[in-house]
Amino acid sequence: MGFRGYNGQTKAETYPEFYEKLKNLKVSICPLNKKGYIPKKVQTFNNSVGYASKEEGGNLIVKEQWLENPKWEIAFLVDDPQSENLAERILESRFEFLPYLGKNDHTAVIENVEEVELEAETKRENLRVYGLFPANQGSLSEDSARRPFGREVPYKYQERLPVALEPACNQYVTQAMIDTNQRVSLTDAASVFRLEERHYVFF
Repeated sequence: MGFRGYNGQTKAETYPEFYEKLKNLKVSICPLNKKGYIPKKVQTFNNSVGYASKEEGGNLIVKEQWLENPKWEIAFLVDDPQSENLAERILESRFEFLPYLGKNDHTAVIENVEEVELEAETKRENLRVYGLFPANQGSLSEDSARRPFGREVPYKYQERLPVALEPACNQYVTQAMIDTNQRVSLTDAASVFRLEERHYVFF
């Protein structure tokens, strides 16, 4: 969409332009890796070009962590001009920049794109939620262990994940998120939509 990133952010701006424009986008994220878990790898290397560090010797030791072969089903609500523009561009594979994850040597592959109609869900008890939901907006139903869906082995994955940027230094704001195949009871604060038999929480 051509929005400026971190390198284009001025001192007068609280956030980089891309975040300022898209921070109100409501998304639903469904991990497609087994049991919601995405393996992580850590790599440590030296940057010894001389100007990389002001320490004596000019050697910078860099430690990186990344996700290995992550796969998600990602949905977002189309409810304003920015989200409409984004939806059109994704459907047409029309981007100003190459989509990537975290850094530009981790290219994001976007495929199987479609536009669907969702129905708002008023029910809050014993739902099968596909994908992540904030831990403070739901919990496993009391009878979830006794009433699994089909023959699936029940699992629950929980981790603090980035959900926003804080204004002072643009560091990540993290929140406890849950992914499970067990029955869930959600609070009224959860934004829940249904597609056929699947329930999605948008945040």
